[in-house]
Amino acid sequence: MLRWLTILGIYMALGNGLGLRLCADETPAEDAKPASFYREVRPILQRQCSGCHQPAKAGGHLVLTSFEELLKGGEAGAGLTAGKADDSVIMQYIVGDPPEMPRGADPLKPEQIELIRRWINEGAKDDTPASARDTISAEHPPVYATPPVVTALAYSPDSQVLAVSGHHEVLLHQADGTGQLARLVGRSVKINSIDFSPDGKWIAVTGGAPAVFGEVQLWDAATHELKVSQQISFDTLFGGSFSDDSQQFAFGGFDNKARVMDVATGNIIMTLDAHSDLVFDTTFSLKLDHLITVSRDMAMKLTEIKSAQFIDNITSITPGALKGGLMAVQRHPKEEQVLVGGADGEPKLYKIFRTEARKIGDDFNRIRGYAVLPGRIVSLQFNADGSKFVVGSSNATSGAARIYSTDDAKLLYELPGHTAGVFAVAFRPDGKQVATAGFDGKVRLFDVETGQLVTEFLPVDITPAVAATP
Repeated sequence: MLRWLTILGIYMALGNGLGLRLCADETPAEDAKPASFYREVRPILQRQCSGCHQPAKAGGHLVLTSFEELLKGGEAGAGLTAGKADDSVIMQYIVGDPPEMPRGADPLKPEQIELIRRWINEGAKDDTPASARDTISAEHPPVYATPPVVTALAYSPDSQVLAVSGHHEVLLHQADGTGQLARLVGRSVKINSIDFSPDGKWIAVTGGAPAVFGEVQLWDAATHELKVSQQISFDTLFGGSFSDDSQQFAFGGFDNKARVMDVATGNIIMTLDAHSDLVFDTTFSLKLDHLITVSRDMAMKLTEIKSAQFIDNITSITPGALKGGLMAVQRHPKEEQVLVGGADGEPKLYKIFRTEARKIGDDFNRIRGYAVLPGRIVSLQFNADGSKFVVGSSNATSGAARIYSTDDAKLLYELPGHTAGVFAVAFRPDGKQVATAGFDGKVRLFDVETGQLVTEFLPVDITPAVAATP
């Protein structure tokens, strides 16, 4: 036994010595590698700081979305002094107990602070590739050579404004399609949802930059000023919806979570992590005490907001009962019921709250289904009283949009003219028109009483690309 312990001790000593030697050899090599602004420092600033320091919302006249703006600085002077981290303004703000920045958020981690310090001391080099420089802002809005894919539409509560998603922006148009009113240019490259608050004061946007950050934007609907920009998660956000009292805003995310934000403060007051896949859409119960969420995991879940307690799967939990992920949900304007759609192309109406014990194999909460659309349902919306709804779908080669009668499941109109995927639909609050849009970039307006096309338009101006001179 003593012999084996002696041999084991020798091996452990040799192993520890080897480990120490390897660490000693590797550390200088790692330290010798210069810190990268583009790959390491920039993502930290994007996720932690640029919500309040971006072209659309430059707190302290400071913008942190590019190297040039960081170098320029703001009210406190130049953002940094190359080679002198301790003399740099940015370090003075992010170091401390507590640090002054990021305001209203968790401090940067020690390793993040040390990375920024090392980058400055190494000369604060800008290694941003020319192809990755993003110069889009309100002063330099996007220029379109081709129509953008439209992924979101929303009408203002007074039926006067139609908001349309673009690249890096939301475009506000007159609801009849006769003219553009404003461009809300923000940081999110991709816009996934737009929603007006019921009181008409806010325009909420969810989106982000794939594999970089998710963002919630709250714009003042009257002044078109960006009031809140919250960077959340490592990828884009989806499916934003206001509560009926306009006090809360819910949204889903690529990180499999749903969240509820307090509109007055911008604080997250509830996080749901019961889903096992992307959360695509959200809606509030009629009494505003529960949140309903749908996900690519094929489940529609019910959660109590105050306690953040998961209550129930509204849809069946029987394997094979659902035919794919769920992508869109909205509560009935007057009933504790929700309309849901997803990969199987069938709109379905469900009761929110179960009144009988769950049994294996049941789908008790389901009230009725409607005629199946081609492809997957991406967007749907009730009219103001819930008597009708519009729904849009997309498959690999085409798309469709329809208006249904809610109570008798009657297909009222197959809306004409769609030769590509329909990714966004909206019912005008006055009930007279619906809007559709999608892959081809056109917005189409239809008369609800006849189902006929009233007009169609491109939401952006097209500037043809000019070939470079040889």
